[in-house]
Amino acid sequence: MYLDAAKKQEIFEKYGKSNTDTGSAEAQIALFSYRISHLTEHLKVNRKDYSTERALTTLVGKRRALLNYLKDRDINRYRAIVKALGLRK
Repeated sequence: MYLDAAKKQEIFEKYGKSNTDTGSAEAQIALFSYRISHLTEHLKVNRKDYSTERALTTLVGKRRALLNYLKDRDINRYRAIVKALGLRK
């Protein structure tokens, strides 16, 4: 499996406030970004996999909603996570 418990723990340690912080916006955005990149690579090979395409669209929407929430609440945290993950907006 591409996303095991160890990989999740590593993401939460790097982007969350602590290693057990799984609910902060930054940790969730980082996890969604990892999953989005994995699904994008999958769709490059399997272009007719429409269920994965729908899942990818849903994940992008969830990440965008979290980014909008973070931008409204704390612009400095928003700018930091966008820079750390290399997102376009």
